[in-house]
Amino acid sequence: MIAKGVAVIVRSHNAPGTVFGSIRSAIAEVNSEHVIFKFATMEETISATLTDRRLFMILLLSFAILALLLASVGSYGVLSYLVSRQTHEIGIRLALGAQAHDVLRLILGEGMRMAAIGVAIGLAGALALTRLMSGFLYGVTPSDPVTLAAVALLLTGVAAGACYLPARRATRVDPIVALHYE
Repeated sequence: MIAKGVAVIVRSHNAPGTVFGSIRSAIAEVNSEHVIFKFATMEETISATLTDRRLFMILLLSFAILALLLASVGSYGVLSYLVSRQTHEIGIRLALGAQAHDVLRLILGEGMRMAAIGVAIGLAGALALTRLMSGFLYGVTPSDPVTLAAVALLLTGVAAGACYLPARRATRVDPIVALHYE
């Protein structure tokens, strides 16, 4: 009877390269017909078994970064559009004495309100899908409050950055030009 494959695990305190020759000669003494075709350390064997999972995680990370980029560009675009639609209103506010920081606070508040709603919906979705995600996580529970809070803060920070530029542009609206806008 010919065995299809046998794995031999040897624990040694010596360097792996020095042990391989001793193992080969010991197996040849037992049966010279056995062929040894591969030596690997335990770290190499574990790394080989995790290659597919690592590739999947790298792809998932890439898509997550792309989604974060698209979300920030989308937030910027929506808020820029809203600011352009409110140019006349902003001009009237500035003409009546509103300060630039008041307009900045108004536009940032509107953008951050939308971001807070999006983050709340995202957190609810993440908590609802914890069973699905549990198979993909290592060392973190699906409902880990620290991780969920960190992601919520990251998304809120990205949204604040995306909202700041249109809000800053709104503070520079010339009231005379804005009043002649329509």
